[in-house]
Amino acid sequence: MLTQMKVRGLMFDPYNNAYIVLLREEDQGEMLPIWVGKSEASAISFALEGIAAPRPMTHDLMKSLLDSVEAKVISVVVTDLVENTYYAKIHLMHEDSEFSIDSRPSDAIALALRTSTPIFAQEEVLRKQASEELDHWLENLKPEDFGKYES
Repeated sequence: MLTQMKVRGLMFDPYNNAYIVLLREEDQGEMLPIWVGKSEASAISFALEGIAAPRPMTHDLMKSLLDSVEAKVISVVVTDLVENTYYAKIHLMHEDSEFSIDSRPSDAIALALRTSTPIFAQEEVLRKQASEELDHWLENLKPEDFGKYES
């Protein structure tokens, strides 16, 4: 079963020297933190802030390519969590056919934000990531930890 998620924020994790994209389920408040690299965080933050780069970034290029062949991104899904690595799929519609493409969650999220496409997570992924350590970490977050990227 799928749970619809929204990008709740983007923050820096100084302990791992990485960024975290926080996805949150609207109704029950389930949170899914996904650690991403600096360039992926930049691509996501540009989309969140509506900033257009002087030259197309990779995800802008992907959107342009899809638009030029009249393909539509219909959803992105975080599909699995294996050994602290998340997996995702981008679901596309072209003419009368639907396609699924493997993706890193960060790329799928960056594309979803550019195409106003819904983001989902498999419920199994939410169950796998739920742990006392993570719940404790999330409980200790302060509103200012989310920065200006809330959506």
